[in-house]
Amino acid sequence: MRFERRLLALSFAAALPATATMLALLWMADVSNEVRVATALSILAVTLFILQVLHHHITFPLRTLANVVGGLREEELSLRAHGGCDGDALGELVMEVNRLAGAMRERYLDTMETDALVRAILAQLDSAIFLFDRKGRLQQTNRAGERLLRMDSSECVGRTIDELALAPCFVQPLPATIEMSFPGGSGRWSVRHSSFRERGQTHFLLAISDLSRVLRDEELRAWQRLARVLTHELNNSLASIQSIAGTLQQIVLSDTPPAGWREDARKGFGIIASRVASLTRFTTAYARLARLPPPDRAPIDIGPLVSRIAALGFATRVHVEPGPTATVLVDADQIEQLLINILQNAVDASLETGGTVTISWRVEAQSIELSVFDEGAGLSPTNNLFVPFFTTKPEGTGIGLVLSRQIAEAHHGALTLQNRECGGCEARLRLPLVRVA
Repeated sequence: MRFERRLLALSFAAALPATATMLALLWMADVSNEVRVATALSILAVTLFILQVLHHHITFPLRTLANVVGGLREEELSLRAHGGCDGDALGELVMEVNRLAGAMRERYLDTMETDALVRAILAQLDSAIFLFDRKGRLQQTNRAGERLLRMDSSECVGRTIDELALAPCFVQPLPATIEMSFPGGSGRWSVRHSSFRERGQTHFLLAISDLSRVLRDEELRAWQRLARVLTHELNNSLASIQSIAGTLQQIVLSDTPPAGWREDARKGFGIIASRVASLTRFTTAYARLARLPPPDRAPIDIGPLVSRIAALGFATRVHVEPGPTATVLVDADQIEQLLINILQNAVDASLETGGTVTISWRVEAQSIELSVFDEGAGLSPTNNLFVPFFTTKPEGTGIGLVLSRQIAEAHHGALTLQNRECGGCEARLRLPLVRVA
């Protein structure tokens, strides 16, 4: 039986004894038959009315709650039930359903706002993003994806991976860099893909980034920086060479050379030789920077290595603070060159102030950290310390720090410089640790 019929039957059964008793008493009363019939009909009518009201008061709130819950299922989150009050069983149920509807509405709005934010972010990404369902059909893409496929979302959504010619992107081991042609462009692409679950269903996410444009932009900037440096260095040397060569030409071509022209010529040729030597150092330094070989690693005890380099005979004595015994896996020649460059910079800075230079090291969990302290004037506020060919020294090449950082990074380490609070500079070299004895 339906709930309403069961409710009506139970209500009628509950009212039947009282109604039967009233009718029996009425039948035994000393009244006329007309009165008995009228009274009996009235009793039955009142009983049926009460049963109908009771049925309505029970079923109507339940139907209302069913409508609200159905609206929540259909994401119609503005429906609310009325008649709820504290201390009443049905009223508390009504209030809880209304609170549930309010909470779901807030979450729905949060989800909609988050989805809108994600869509806005995806639209601004340079990478092409594709979202596929478990059957490999495209569900969503961004503007970069539309440009890559040369299709609007309305055209490509619903098509399979094979129909969009994106299947080769899923067979590459990650991370992958591939050469591929798309309707919207060709070249080198970085491909990443992953899977996730939403509402119990597996989905696939594909991201394709254009590496060609990035590499071209970086290559252009690198050439521009190199051109500026080369132009500056060559102009400085060639301008003085041209000027002195012109003066010497006038002396040689003159019918009556001026007094002391031999000394002037000797000095002029000396300057030309000096500038040519400077250019030679510059090109040699550039060749070293461009052709740094990969490190040939071997286990090296850090203590003797530091002591040997500190005793090379710098312009000022280098103090070595003994540290723990530790072994690193490095290319000894490259690390020696790195430490020599750092110590030479520290010595040059300390000579200006009459300060000292100290080198020390300590062992951490997975690395060893060497520190070189000087008592010089400190670093000037510049961002060009690791820019190739930038130097503040009159005879500097501007590759020492750049080469040193390249060596550190080739050993999976790091090189940093910073000013000390007590004055001077600290160069800090971090290298992976092999073991601590």
